[in-house]
Amino acid sequence: MIRTILHYPDKRLREIGKKIEEISPELQVLIDDMAETMYAAPGVGLAATQVGHALQLFIVDIAEEDKPSDLRVFINPQIVERQGKVSWQEGCLSFPGVQENIDRAEKVKVRAQDRDGNGFELEADGLLAVAIQHECDHLQGVLMIDHMGPLKKRLTHRKLTKG
Repeated sequence: MIRTILHYPDKRLREIGKKIEEISPELQVLIDDMAETMYAAPGVGLAATQVGHALQLFIVDIAEEDKPSDLRVFINPQIVERQGKVSWQEGCLSFPGVQENIDRAEKVKVRAQDRDGNGFELEADGLLAVAIQHECDHLQGVLMIDHMGPLKKRLTHRKLTKG
């Protein structure tokens, strides 16, 4: 089922995701719905907070359009290492039509659980590292606009709040 993606300035985007204690059938349904929603949008990542669930959960699939999907599920993720610096043009499903260069770590190491609750550690760079950092931000109530300078922030806010 395709879920509604919350758009800035919806206050629910600022909620901090709660730790997931149990891998339940309801959680599996949410993960499947989030994947369907992300692919339909289309996007490369989606956090549970973006569909109105304040949980420590996000999904990412950076596979190119002509390649098989590579859906990755991150439950209770923690970035444990950051290296280097890169500026990447990012978009966000909660900020329709907005593209902005955002400074991020070039490489990250993340610890999380997969959709079955198995722990894993992943080292990532490039688009995957950027997507992981972007989605981890969402789980802390931090949005793309928070990484922009004052002028860009004001222009983006104005663009997305005028009715």
